[in-house]
Amino acid sequence: MIMKTFIYLFAISLLATSCAGHKKVAQASVAAASVNADGSSFDKAIFIKETSEGSGVNAEYAWIRDKYPGSKVNGQALRTHNNKPYDVIHITTADGANTDVYFDISNFYGKF
Repeated sequence: MIMKTFIYLFAISLLATSCAGHKKVAQASVAAASVNADGSSFDKAIFIKETSEGSGVNAEYAWIRDKYPGSKVNGQALRTHNNKPYDVIHITTADGANTDVYFDISNFYGKF
């Protein structure tokens, strides 16, 4: 009976350890992706995961509100780069700087 209990506890601790390690790897992957995708260019465009136009556009504006609080949207342009569609949104940040934010919209563009 003691041996069964020991094996059971060992199995549970092994499972818990492997799950914790997987979570750290997943978090590292997300962090690495977000470092490269800052929206400053086509190559660093923010990929929008939504699969319809309405939710995709909402996600773009939510991202801007989160990353540039107090900013003002001045315009938007649909651009193509390497045969992929992008939204380029022109904003003025809260401190008065004008900048463009690039979004890869290939996942939802043209899907209503």
